[in-house]
Amino acid sequence: MTRIVAGSAGGRRLEVPVSGTRPTSERVREALFSRLEHLGVVDGARVLDLCAGSGALGLEAASRGAVEVALVDSAPGAVAACRRNARSLGLAGVRAVRASAAGYLAGVAGAPVDLVLIDPPYGMDAAGLGAILAPLTRAEDPWLAEASVVVVERAARSGEPEWPAGLRRFALKKYGETTVWFAEPDPDDG
Repeated sequence: MTRIVAGSAGGRRLEVPVSGTRPTSERVREALFSRLEHLGVVDGARVLDLCAGSGALGLEAASRGAVEVALVDSAPGAVAACRRNARSLGLAGVRAVRASAAGYLAGVAGAPVDLVLIDPPYGMDAAGLGAILAPLTRAEDPWLAEASVVVVERAARSGEPEWPAGLRRFALKKYGETTVWFAEPDPDDG
């Protein structure tokens, strides 16, 4: 069973797509959001949850005070589950979008986001992840706010993501077979 850990929807259940997803464990989400709240990037944030699956990460952010959350996934079943979860939780400012993460990021960014959550399939190779990370730091119509945080969840055996110019890792945390990487904009490298 997957549930929201804390916030206004804390303890509420989430629907998980029947196949094709690997929801972030409750323990990892609890630790991740504790860190993000300590960094001050959740409350009032604009959030992108890429490769959203059930939407657990983005919905956790909304439950904890994010004001705008885009749940992006290419699988129709995942997007349907995201929409049902957002509706059942009654969290304002949440929308689900059917698109590949790279395809979504190729579009217009609009106002910069404060938090990007990326939990791609563990089998995604470095090139696939790079296609998601690279558009975040584009000079024209940027996705990232000046003090934003990018979180990438990967299998521990996958190794560190190849960060594009303009983005630098500032932390990592391991939870068993899962590694969570934290990055931020690097104005001196872009």
